[in-house]
Amino acid sequence: MPYEVLATSRSPALIIYLLDVSGSMSEPMGNKRRIDVVMDALGAMLRQMVFRSTKGGRVAPRYRIAMYAYSDHVYDLLNGIRTVDQVAQLGVPELKPMRSTDTARAFAQVEKLLQQELPALGHCPAPLVCHMTDGEYTGNDPEPVVRRIMAMQVPDGHVLVENIFISDNLLAERISDVYKWSGVTPKTKLSNNYAKKLRSISSRLPQSYRAMMLESGYSMADEAVMMIPGMTPALVEMGFVMSMATPIGAERP
Repeated sequence: MPYEVLATSRSPALIIYLLDVSGSMSEPMGNKRRIDVVMDALGAMLRQMVFRSTKGGRVAPRYRIAMYAYSDHVYDLLNGIRTVDQVAQLGVPELKPMRSTDTARAFAQVEKLLQQELPALGHCPAPLVCHMTDGEYTGNDPEPVVRRIMAMQVPDGHVLVENIFISDNLLAERISDVYKWSGVTPKTKLSNNYAKKLRSISSRLPQSYRAMMLESGYSMADEAVMMIPGMTPALVEMGFVMSMATPIGAERP
């Protein structure tokens, strides 16, 4: 079964974060701006990633991270790929709302990075792309390039694509408890057409990732896809937790 290669220092998991920083990210979510909620969730995710990578006081480089922000241009926030211990030292980059939402351009940057990295990842977990956005693209349709990315693969499986869509009203019913919510499935009714498009380009949640989510107290259904309707800060945080749910292995001395 795919997606079972363990993330270790010798076989680190590559996670690429793609963050929409268009002007609408300055809109409120509760008592904060959407972009501040995202930064808080990124910080919580990074702390959990460090926890999963720490043994005996040492942070093992079980994860390799790239992080891009995008508006009408794409910005490399980490200046290349960094290990989790390096990112922990740097901290979460500051995000600032900008202008438009050129999603296709952003995914093209991810495609280029993966083309460079994939030949060296034969012994590693399948890479994951975590895309966070709060609105429909303003440039070209991103679906063709996302499909090409999802067709890329290593022995562990195809590249995974997760979408966190921040919006106030995507589901027919509010989610009162994120830990009891079963996730978005192919049958979930979505009220937004772009959300439906994002679901179609979201990978199915691998069983190994689902097991880690269940371990963390969530209730993801067997048929759930890697899409989170970011209607509350707790759901946004859940989306980033999902992104680092690859199984991890013990470190050799």
